[in-house]
Amino acid sequence: MNKSLSVNMFTKVPEITVYFWITKILTTGMGEVFSDYLVNNMNPVLAVAIAFIGLIVSLVLQFRADRYVAWIYWLVVVMVSIFGTMAADFIHVIVGIPYIVSTSFFAIVLAAIFIFWYATQKTLSIHSIYTRFREMLYWAAVLGTFALGTAAGDMMASTMKLGYFSAGVVFAVLLAIPAVGYWLFKFNEIFAFWFAYIMTRPVGASFSDWTSAKHGGLGLGEGPVSLTLGIVIVLLVGYLTITRKDINEEAAALEVRKRA
Repeated sequence: MNKSLSVNMFTKVPEITVYFWITKILTTGMGEVFSDYLVNNMNPVLAVAIAFIGLIVSLVLQFRADRYVAWIYWLVVVMVSIFGTMAADFIHVIVGIPYIVSTSFFAIVLAAIFIFWYATQKTLSIHSIYTRFREMLYWAAVLGTFALGTAAGDMMASTMKLGYFSAGVVFAVLLAIPAVGYWLFKFNEIFAFWFAYIMTRPVGASFSDWTSAKHGGLGLGEGPVSLTLGIVIVLLVGYLTITRKDINEEAAALEVRKRA
């Protein structure tokens, strides 16, 4: 890709609307249960390898695109969700590190990403994702939020003995804080976004675990829950692709004129 294109890309992320948050929560839930389904129904090493390859392929598609494409963007989010779940579970289940330690570790990693991002770019706004370097920082932060959210959700449900449903309620309340704060108390927009973004992961994961788990949940099964959430996600992304409700048409038109 030539230099002029690399610094003048279309914005590579969707507009932040209610559709964004609904899709985000659905992908977190689907990634959580589908990750567990893969690990429990095939060789775990093979499952992790498949998830990693899927993540790499989706990221290649995303980086090769010169603008936001709904199905590509949300494919990456789904793959980050699946692989991020496996990464967090690997640290606890295989390595044997307690959830409180892994949660702290991922929090430090995510904080380091944000610090580096701000130190080099002077902004953490997702509306500024129009250079290759910023896009790399954005997806690194997204992966960090998924790993942190997974570990935090498991810590709340297991270590603190709340169970999946109660943990989901706690995180749902925490998720409401940035929304209410931004609406009523003029919270900083960027802070509110990333706070909410992190919280969507344990909300979606906790409730999907609750619906699928035989012990401490509704027992619907990881396969059926994964399939149901996957179908809903496909339908929603298809709707967004057709209606373009997650695209700022005025900004897109301006970009077209700039590059004409």
